[in-house]
Amino acid sequence: MSLVEVGRVCVKTHGREAGKKCVVVERVDKNFVLVTGPPEVTGVRRRRSNVDHLTPTKNSVDIKAGAEDAAVAKAITSAKLTPFMKAKGDE
Repeated sequence: MSLVEVGRVCVKTHGREAGKKCVVVERVDKNFVLVTGPPEVTGVRRRRSNVDHLTPTKNSVDIKAGAEDAAVAKAITSAKLTPFMKAKGDE
């Protein structure tokens, strides 16, 4: 079982959003997951990402697979992770 499961907060390590945090929304296959910031929280748009380009953190939020951005933002707020999500890197 991979650490990159639905609800896991990860740091993107590659691409234009490198260093920003995102939440895994859905597992696509063994190599790819669907992630979102959501954009209004971290600036990361909903997109497919290679699991090799993500670094899982110890934090996770309670969401269902395929959750909408609004539900993810609400879960981040209720878990009191908003300042952590807005900070760049693994701080």
